[in-house]
Amino acid sequence: MDGTKRANIKHGMSVAIVLKQDQDTGYLTDGIVRDILTKSPSHPHGIKVRLMSGEVGRVKEIY
Repeated sequence: MDGTKRANIKHGMSVAIVLKQDQDTGYLTDGIVRDILTKSPSHPHGIKVRLMSGEVGRVKEIY
């Protein structure tokens, strides 16, 4: 699924995000969505979310 569209992302979903400090390497962090932080319906770099672990990043993959 497409991580750039807000409608595809729901609370409790398993996703892979890229953290701000990992943007240059592209290293992905797996987790469960706690909060959806992007208000617009889409974002070209991925919807920004907060994981249950508290980490914040942009969704690159949805499982």
